[in-house]
Amino acid sequence: MISEAVIPHPEVDESEEGRGVPEVSVVMPCLNEARTVGRCVSKAVRSLEQLGVRGEVLVADNGSSDGSQDLARAAGARVVQVERRGYGSALQAGIHAARGRYIIMGDADDSYDFSNLAPFLGPLRAGQDLVMGNRFRGGVQPGAMPWHHYYIGNPVLTGILNLFFRTPVGDAHCGLRAFRKDAYHRLGLTCTGMEFASEMVVKASLYKQKIAEVPIILYPDGRDRPPHLRSFRDGWRHLRFLLLMCPLWLYFIPSVLLLTAGLGLMVWLTPGPQQVRQVVLDVHTMLLGCLWVLLGYQTLWLGSCAKIHGWTSGLFPPDGLSRWLSRRLNLERGLLAGAALLLTGLGLNLWLVQIWYGRQLGSLDVQTTMRFALWGFLTMVLGVQTVFGSFFLSMLRMAEKP
Repeated sequence: MISEAVIPHPEVDESEEGRGVPEVSVVMPCLNEARTVGRCVSKAVRSLEQLGVRGEVLVADNGSSDGSQDLARAAGARVVQVERRGYGSALQAGIHAARGRYIIMGDADDSYDFSNLAPFLGPLRAGQDLVMGNRFRGGVQPGAMPWHHYYIGNPVLTGILNLFFRTPVGDAHCGLRAFRKDAYHRLGLTCTGMEFASEMVVKASLYKQKIAEVPIILYPDGRDRPPHLRSFRDGWRHLRFLLLMCPLWLYFIPSVLLLTAGLGLMVWLTPGPQQVRQVVLDVHTMLLGCLWVLLGYQTLWLGSCAKIHGWTSGLFPPDGLSRWLSRRLNLERGLLAGAALLLTGLGLNLWLVQIWYGRQLGSLDVQTTMRFALWGFLTMVLGVQTVFGSFFLSMLRMAEKP
């Protein structure tokens, strides 16, 4: 049975009101939360009634074996059975089944206060797409969060997320949040695990949705068992997702650093050995610069492929860099650039062969010829990479959505 308040919000369409479509759906993922799920559902039901809004409470059960489903129903929730395991899987199924125009989601372990939903509903009605709870602004009760989550995990991962995606979020991993269902559907979320929380914030930022924060209090959970969250495993999954969604920091910034350092080192050492205090840097250091250039150039191509693939596959929306790459890096230009680099390398090596032949195939000044041989080797390899990379980019663009 679904407990609903009978006073609709003025924004609700009359036809929807007549069918009893709720304005708010409270969605809770659940896996063996018999000790707490009933309390959470009851609090949410009472809060909706006190606010005077038409609402419903859904529990997305992920295969509980302790009777959580029956306790949730008894408290007034509709239970959605979700076979595919995972925090993200449960929430996706629950949100899909929800009928409300606004979704408020939160864990069923009684660590969040479902009896006060008004702070989330107000910003949504005012036009915000995503409203995040912030536990650090509202307060973390003693024993509610492990010290390494409070001082290391959450601040570090939230800081990385804000750096990569320029989001205005102070607590990116808060499980209590609210959003417009139509805005949620535009994001196309796919993560099945704990990184679902990061995916929502990242894609909301990429799609330029309006994000707000409200302070909330985090309480010690009511479980009698360890939490499902595994700090290092799930922390890595969050970090991995952030890196995969940000080619700028994963590929382009490292490639620029490698290319700048490598080319600078090679140009500096081409005229001859250079002394830095008591250390003499010579052709072997120039070889290191050549290696940096190769690594940087390969990383640059990987970043370009990731950017085009992310766009054409719909993983994230196109930005200025994606459009620039799409316009500039076509197959014909890539083939011309690759041929120019390849011919430059061949020319340098043929010039060295000519010098060697002029000396009757005798010995050469290894220190001098090696420098130009490195440039010839480097430009030939870069040319071949450019040719084949251009073909691969063109293949990716064939899947570009109109």
